[in-house]
Amino acid sequence: MCFAAVVRKVSIASLLGATTIITMTMITPSSKAESSPQLKVNDPAPLFTVKTFEGKDFSLADRKGQWTVLYFYPKAGTPGCTKQACSFRDNLEKIKSLGAEVYGISADTVAEQAEFHKKEHLNFILLADPDDQVVNMYGSKMPMLKMSKRWTFIIDPSLKIRSIAKDVDPVLDSQRVAQEIAEMQKKDQSKK
Repeated sequence: MCFAAVVRKVSIASLLGATTIITMTMITPSSKAESSPQLKVNDPAPLFTVKTFEGKDFSLADRKGQWTVLYFYPKAGTPGCTKQACSFRDNLEKIKSLGAEVYGISADTVAEQAEFHKKEHLNFILLADPDDQVVNMYGSKMPMLKMSKRWTFIIDPSLKIRSIAKDVDPVLDSQRVAQEIAEMQKKDQSKK
C-alpha cells in the first residue's frame, strides 16, 4: 500500500484568546500505487535496464540462460551494506562455480556505486537505480525513504524468480544463496 502525506491546518484557541495555527501531517493511504503487485516465487523476473557502477548499460534480459543473484541493499558504504557486499565478494567463487553471477543494486548513483566498489575491492557488478524504478518494480522500496530493503532474489536461466529472501542477514546471505542455488540445480537435475 502506498502512502501520501496530507497536510491539514487546524485552528485552536489559545488560553490567551488568540488563534494559533497548528500544522499537522497525517499519513493516509494513497489511491495511486507506485509499485507492482508483490512478486512471488515462480513469477517472471521484471525486466529492466540500468547503469552499472562503470556507467555501462546492464539489461536483465541479457542474463537469459544464466543464473542471476540480484540483491537489493539500502545504501552503499553503510555498515550492514558493506558487510553484505564483502561477504558476496569473499564467497563469489563458490557462487560462480554454480554458474551464477551476483549483482548488487540500490538507489545510489553511478558515482556512489563506483566509490563503494573501489573502496571495498568488490569483484562483482553494482547497479545504480537512483530513480527507484527497479526497487519499485521488485517491491523492495522502504516506505517514504529513498532506499531499498535488504532483499535477495535468485533468478534462474529462464528469468523466473526461484527464491525471494527478505530482510536477510548481511553476513550470511551469500552463503545461503550458494546453498540455495546448489539445491535448486540438484532438484532441477532430478526432474530430467
